[in-house]
This record gives sequence, structure tokens and C-alpha cells, in this order.
Amino acid sequence: METLKFKTNINCGGCIATVTPALDGLKDIQHWEVDTANPDKILTVKADANLTAGQIIDTLKQKGYKAEKV
Repeated sequence: METLKFKTNINCGGCIATVTPALDGLKDIQHWEVDTANPDKILTVKADANLTAGQIIDTLKQKGYKAEKV
């Protein structure tokens, strides 16, 4: 398992509700969370090594959010 971190524009509970089905739908994610109190709105993803940062970025982009690997 690896931990990936992304700077995002996910900044509220409504945003989290929007991305939850998409992130939960990625089978290789074990756990994810967004620190909305952090100015960079850090998304932390614990996932199997099969999942790439690009897949997460593309998934969020499809829901209208930006993510940048940090």
C-alpha cells in the first residue's frame, strides 16, 4: 500500500459529497480523506500500488475538481 497526497480545491462538505462516489468507486483505494482545514485542501489517499496518481487526478477532474500531486 502506498500513500498519495494531492493539493485540491475540495473545500467543503458538499464537495466531499460530490467526489465520494467517484473515489469510492476506484477499487484500489483503501482509504481517503480531505483536510479541508488545510489551506491547500490536502487529499490523502491510501491505495494499492496499482493505482496511479493520474487515475485519481482524472477521476476528480471528471467531477469538476482539480488535484495536483504533492
